[in-house]
Amino acid sequence: MDMKNRVIDNPFTLNEGQTIALKLTINDEQYELQVNPTIKLINLLRDHLNLIGPKVSCGIGRCGACSVFVDGVLVNACLLMAYQVNGKHITTIEGLVGVTIDEVQQAFLKEGGFQCGYCTSGMIMTVKSLLSTNPDPTEADIKEALAGNLCRCTGYGGIIRAIQSLAKSKVAVQE
Repeated sequence: MDMKNRVIDNPFTLNEGQTIALKLTINDEQYELQVNPTIKLINLLRDHLNLIGPKVSCGIGRCGACSVFVDGVLVNACLLMAYQVNGKHITTIEGLVGVTIDEVQQAFLKEGGFQCGYCTSGMIMTVKSLLSTNPDPTEADIKEALAGNLCRCTGYGGIIRAIQSLAKSKVAVQE
């Protein structure tokens, strides 16, 4: 590969002010955007589309506050550049609610699974991912799933109770 092609392929070397086109679906709405190629997904969502559910915290993928689904897979939005989700379907915490509160959110409310609320959107997205692949998780499964999420307020007791309660109710309905 010659240097010319390498430079053209590298989005960080585009001329200042140059943008790239993105087509994506966010919370079931179609978007066609022109964006700076160096913008992170979390900043696109929060700063340009006013989707403030995912939070900016660590910026290095350790806290889970920025968790979103990309094509149904849980990811940290702080680790992805916006161009990496071109053509993809993104779901933020805002995409989970309609007129009524989501069942995971309801379980968090019932069991006191949050205090300040900063980590809650990431926790809820993680729980949705966990329960979609493991509808009856053990406490060890829950703790493993939450390992990528940081909560400085609750001590995790209410969060774990919320997940266990929700899982029990789902299993009871299936039986």
